Amino acid sequence: MTKTLRNDLVTRREAIRRVSALLGGTALIGQAAWLAGCEGNYYARRGTLFLPDEVALFDEIADTILPATKTPGAKAAEVGFFMAVMVSDTYDPEEQRTFREGIETLERESRTQNGVGFMASSPEQRVALLERLDREAIEYMRQPGAIDRPHYFRMLKELTLLGYFTSEIGYTQAMRYVESPGRFDPCVTYVPGDKSWAPHA
Repeated sequence: MTKTLRNDLVTRREAIRRVSALLGGTALIGQAAWLAGCEGNYYARRGTLFLPDEVALFDEIADTILPATKTPGAKAAEVGFFMAVMVSDTYDPEEQRTFREGIETLERESRTQNGVGFMASSPEQRVALLERLDREAIEYMRQPGAIDRPHYFRMLKELTLLGYFTSEIGYTQAMRYVESPGRFDPCVTYVPGDKSWAPHA
C-alpha cells in the first residue's frame, strides 16, 4: 500500500471491488467491511493491532507468495502494513483471532519443519512451508461450513493479492495501466506473455 493510494481513497475503493471480483467476490473474507472501510479518512490513521516486527513478518510472508521478478514484489508494495491495517480495522473479532492464531501456527510449523522461525528460514524453506500450508488450506476450505471460519492461510493469500494488486506498484508495474477515459479500441493485438491491463481506478 503506497503513499499515492493512501491519499486516493476512491482509487483504492474501486480497485478493491475489481480485485474482489477477480478473486471470487463474496468469498473474500471481510469484503464488505473492506469496502466500508474505504470511506472517509480511513488510511490517514496508521495505528494497528500489530507491532513492527509482526508487520515485518507479514511482509516476508507476502513476498514469498509474490516475490520480486521483473517487477517489485509484495514487500516493496508494503503489503505487510496493508495486512496489519486491514485486519485491525476491517476484520471482526473472530476473524482477527483466526488470523493471529494462524500466524502463531505458521511460526510453529516453520520451527517444526525448518528448525527455525519463518524469518530465519531460507527462501527455499519458506516456499516449501507455504506450499504445504496452501495445500492444507485448499483441503480445509472444501469442508462443509469452512467459509464461516476460513483457513488462516487463505486470509494471508487474499490479503497479499489484494494489497499488491491495488497498490501503485501492482497497478502500474505488474499490470499495464492507462488513465481513462481514453480511446475505445475493441481490437488490441495480444502477444503471449503480455501483462494484463489494470482496470480504470
